[in-house]
Amino acid sequence: MNKRVLIIGLDCAPPQWVFDRWMDDLPRLRQLCQSGFYGSLESTVPPITVPAWMSMMTGRDPGTLGIYGFRNRKDYSYTGLNMASSKMVKEPTVWDLCALRNKQVVILGVPLTYPPRPVNGALICGFPCPGGSSDYTYPPELKDEIARISPGYQIDVNEFRTNDKKHLLDQIETMTRERFDLASKMVTSRDWDLFMVVEMGPDRIQHGFWSYMDPSHRKYTPGHPFEHAIRDYYIRLDAHIGKLLDAAPADAAILVVSDHGCQKMDGGICFNEWLIQQGCLTLKTYPKQVEKLDLSTVDWDRTVAWGDGGYYGRLFLNVRGREPNGVLDPAQYEATRSDLIARLEGITDESGTPIGTRVFKPENIYQRCRNIPPDLIVYFGNLNWRSVGSVGHGSIWTRENDTGPDDANHAQQGILILSGLENQPRGRREGMRIYDVLPTLCDLIDLDPPADLIGRSLVDRASKQ
Repeated sequence: MNKRVLIIGLDCAPPQWVFDRWMDDLPRLRQLCQSGFYGSLESTVPPITVPAWMSMMTGRDPGTLGIYGFRNRKDYSYTGLNMASSKMVKEPTVWDLCALRNKQVVILGVPLTYPPRPVNGALICGFPCPGGSSDYTYPPELKDEIARISPGYQIDVNEFRTNDKKHLLDQIETMTRERFDLASKMVTSRDWDLFMVVEMGPDRIQHGFWSYMDPSHRKYTPGHPFEHAIRDYYIRLDAHIGKLLDAAPADAAILVVSDHGCQKMDGGICFNEWLIQQGCLTLKTYPKQVEKLDLSTVDWDRTVAWGDGGYYGRLFLNVRGREPNGVLDPAQYEATRSDLIARLEGITDESGTPIGTRVFKPENIYQRCRNIPPDLIVYFGNLNWRSVGSVGHGSIWTRENDTGPDDANHAQQGILILSGLENQPRGRREGMRIYDVLPTLCDLIDLDPPADLIGRSLVDRASKQ
């Protein structure tokens, strides 16, 4: 089709709010839905910012990317971890494909683009990034231009897990306004075939304020001063999107996407406490207070497995001949995993009611597994419960997050809206996946797609003619 495409990324935006509950309050997003097609977008396993955005931009799953989260094992030692960065992304992104066809790009705020790599155009890094004092742009001199347009430009809020909700809300509002002001200027000041901006604000405000607006949340109190904070933010976000759309070329295709959705967090399952109770993890000394699991305190000669905390759980087995002090016979590896899956999926809440945990073997859900995947990926309560890695709780259940206040967890379904195409069927669609985005962009911008992509183009044949 050889169209210009403007992508607006809304990190963590959930379909239940954007398409259902608040659609009437979001006129610009509603207009895009009415003039194109829209629907839920199934995210990666796991549905988290890293690796989901890079899966979307490469058409590859987390296993093929070898990026399973923010922290990844770099070897089979007990403490060797790498923090995810753009250096880990070995598959071509859509902006790499654009460069091969000499097409210009502006990439603004996309997660996992730090440190910046050369593009055919301009790139401003997104989260995770050290901050504005770092070299976060390509070309490097673009940083000076940003300083003139938006002094104190925020890549992310300083800390979204905080009890100072007023300060958090102020940070989010400022960050979002500045990001869209910058995008609205750059969309007219630079030549581009692909323009992409990702805003982290939806993610940060939902983690910080979900309990105030969701009557089903255990902490919900009607009439709280922040009860409408998220809805009001989305209304202002919609206005920022409108300003950007007004500045963009009228003939551009518009794609609005989120990397995953969001849902209430009921509590946390203390993963390592559970493994201790199951006889799988032994500590030399049990802590007197809640603290991060210190792997030097693990009695590895009597430990079969340990876990990691986060939005989802990662379980690692202590395999003989693989880990330094492995005890699990490799011949028992599969039987042990199957046994642990059955036990994990049987976890209940405090009253004995099963919470609906789901467990995945990486090799069953990914095309391949590069680098070192977890031995098991765990969705406690199908992500209504967080994985808590700390120990010293004396229980497997907690109602508070051990890394700071957090009201919400991620959900498997994000959003997608595509507008600006002729002869395209309109209305709500089902069955769209995050891996479909890259093939769709290749169709729209006229790029050569890599071989063996997982997804399929969402562009109807009639609109290609």
